[in-house]
Amino acid sequence: MLFMINVCRIHRRVTLSRILDARTSHCKYGTVAQTSGVRVRFAPSPTGHIHLGGLRTALYNYLFAKSHGGQFLLRIEDTDQSRFVPDAMKNIEDTLNWANLTPDEGPTQGGKYGPYLQSERLPIYKEHADILLKNGKAYHCFCSQQRLSLLRKAAIRKKETPKYDNRCRHLTPQEIQDKLDQGVSHVIRFKLDEGAVTFEDLVYGLIQQRPALVEGDPVIIKADGFPVYHFANVVDDHCMQISHVLRGWEWLTSVGKHIQLYNAFRWTPPQFAHLPLLLNKDGTKLSKRQNDISVDYLKVKGYSPNSILNLITFCGAGFEDNRKIRTLSQMVNEFSLDGVTQHSAVLDMEMLDYIGQQEILKASQSTEGMEKLVRQLQQLVTETYRERKQGQDPKIADDYLHKIIEIRKLHIKNLHDLVSNKYRYLWIAPNTNAETVKEIIPQPDPFLKYFIKLVSEVPEKDWDQTNLASQLKSLKQKKDADFPSFPKMMKVIRYSLTGQKEGPAVAEIMEMLMKEEVLDRLIRIRNNLGFRDVS
Repeated sequence: MLFMINVCRIHRRVTLSRILDARTSHCKYGTVAQTSGVRVRFAPSPTGHIHLGGLRTALYNYLFAKSHGGQFLLRIEDTDQSRFVPDAMKNIEDTLNWANLTPDEGPTQGGKYGPYLQSERLPIYKEHADILLKNGKAYHCFCSQQRLSLLRKAAIRKKETPKYDNRCRHLTPQEIQDKLDQGVSHVIRFKLDEGAVTFEDLVYGLIQQRPALVEGDPVIIKADGFPVYHFANVVDDHCMQISHVLRGWEWLTSVGKHIQLYNAFRWTPPQFAHLPLLLNKDGTKLSKRQNDISVDYLKVKGYSPNSILNLITFCGAGFEDNRKIRTLSQMVNEFSLDGVTQHSAVLDMEMLDYIGQQEILKASQSTEGMEKLVRQLQQLVTETYRERKQGQDPKIADDYLHKIIEIRKLHIKNLHDLVSNKYRYLWIAPNTNAETVKEIIPQPDPFLKYFIKLVSEVPEKDWDQTNLASQLKSLKQKKDADFPSFPKMMKVIRYSLTGQKEGPAVAEIMEMLMKEEVLDRLIRIRNNLGFRDVS
């Protein structure tokens, strides 16, 4: 049960005065060195690919560490082997690197506080469980799953909170030894104190909890020898000299139990900061089953790391202006826990399109930024189209890409839009056929012959939307019987150039494709109709 002593936020800057005492650990891998400064960790379970909720936790830990000149660790909490997903750890590491949230220590980077994979730290947990057994803070529990199930059902019938009745806490030493000698399956449980635990959360203020009111003595080591999350979490945070624990709001109710574990070892707990709950726009909780909050899904959709990180900072703040688009370095410089709100944060996915467009607009304003956009688009075009069409290389010259970005930047949310099927004609000549043209204009040759000649006479220096639009409008003046209506002429031009029935203005399409390509495509469609000369 969680009691707020003071629900009002205690407004103050995070001081580093009590970040870390010099602590000595009983960790199997030696005495933990004295350290100072901020050390935080992102500690996901490898039960699936990372989503925006997890990335938010990683980002805020990273920002807090870097804003204080500290260290950001990655620890993989894989003690629940039944939920382990084989490629999840790689996905977590790849996602952090992609988002530029590279850990200072972790399974791949290594570090003096490793291993950073909990399944490789089992001797450490056993050693610490033995310490609690010896000092009377833990005990062996031999209760069967059947008994525990009956306890739960009985509590539900009585409309009480299901919890363990602490029966094995009262076994005599001899009874315990007899059962151990007999090889009876058992777990190890931690003895909860009856008293209240008071602590200050750096987001939610002063809080009091009484863990023993809502649960029985919790399991810390399961029958298979693996630790439960709560125990491994506390041991590792101490052994790895974690100074601050930043995590989701859902873990706030566990702090009292964790502090009792710290006290049982006579360790100084880290400082805690719980981030507000993330909600969908309709007020429902985020779920791993939602594809649209998967970072992998957003990557495939073409959203940049910076766009996604900015979307996250729009939720729950941490900044004076939570609608300002920032670079990662600007986030580090401007981030403060004092700006993190207590109320639930709404994740507005529609903002991603706005952020993406604003990033492109800002980048295109500088030579360096535009060059970066050109390189990125060049890579996208090459990856998307080079293998798709036999004998055709996509158009990827720098000046061409520059022109495309400049013309379409107000109409796209990210560069991936420009390599979608909607814009396929920009990179590869469309597969057009004569019959489609004839469906629009049964006798198209007089018009096509005239228009090709008209286009060929436009000087290169005048090849822009304004002049091209003027040339197109001149077609309205053609009242000859050989010329169809203006809308039909526009449909044939659009189809000849793009293979599509709709899209940007025809003058804009012509400017993007440039004169040589426009003429090539018009002549090609005319040739397909069985005509050759253009004189």
